[in-house]
Amino acid sequence: MQKVLITGGAGYLGSIITGHLLEKGFAVTCLDNLSHKQKSLLHYATNPQFRFIYGDVRNRELLIKILPEFDIIIPLAAIVGMPACDARPLDATSINYEAIVLINELRSSKQKVIYPTTNSGYGTKSGETYCTEETPLEPISLYGRTKSDAERYLLAAAKSGKEVITLRLATVFGISPRMRTDLLVNDFVIKAMRDGYVVMYEAHFKRNYIHIRDVARCFEHCIVNFEKMKNQTYNVGLDDANLSKMELAQKIKSYLPKFEIIPMEIGEDPDKRNYIVSNKKIMSTGFIPQVSLDEGIQELIRGYALLLKDDPYKNV
Repeated sequence: MQKVLITGGAGYLGSIITGHLLEKGFAVTCLDNLSHKQKSLLHYATNPQFRFIYGDVRNRELLIKILPEFDIIIPLAAIVGMPACDARPLDATSINYEAIVLINELRSSKQKVIYPTTNSGYGTKSGETYCTEETPLEPISLYGRTKSDAERYLLAAAKSGKEVITLRLATVFGISPRMRTDLLVNDFVIKAMRDGYVVMYEAHFKRNYIHIRDVARCFEHCIVNFEKMKNQTYNVGLDDANLSKMELAQKIKSYLPKFEIIPMEIGEDPDKRNYIVSNKKIMSTGFIPQVSLDEGIQELIRGYALLLKDDPYKNV
């Protein structure tokens, strides 16, 4: 049985990846400081192959103590997104970059790392030309820079024998025990159901999307196929979901017809994300996403029906 350490395991991604890997027969330990006071891992306590460690990923003494027992390390702990990083720049740098360096320094060459970064590192593009793994990274935000710097560091360190796979994740959507409603698909659906409308600026800006359960499947795929995939980076998204914000909103409206889309140039995306992404490289390894954008939207509608049950302001 392979032992997996997930830092930030109680977060939006971690609480889904944990369950998926437990189901597939891995022993999973989550390290998290529970900064959001979340209880997202509680239901895994019934599984004897699950363990939780309360702590900070920047704690050198703690890492020295626990790291040697693991075969695979998935460093999810991060300050996520441009607004959060700008509000806490020192934490963003120390968690998103310096903690990755620390983990890499302390791990042995036998321990595998699968590192998730973000395709927002592509920065401002035309939205017309596909970004591949060879496209230069031009992150604008502190979030994008710290994640891109950590990826470059790990890939460079792989040359000295510390092997890694890095995954540039598309914008993730879907239900999680540690729910995030700020991610674009999740955000538009809850606005449709709670408010009944969205005021949209830069409606032509495009992004790529991936369901959270497919992200979990991709991590498992990387573990199983590590030897043939190692020391490379891969875009992870739905090839048929390179959509503008307007196209996404219209797709949601097809399921929630009362949803009003109000184009109005009253703001701008400080991160200037406008890109379409090719996911052919990851698919060439045999990984095929299983959850479509349409299925994810319908899942969110069902989930938000529960979350918004007692919301007096809901529109649906």
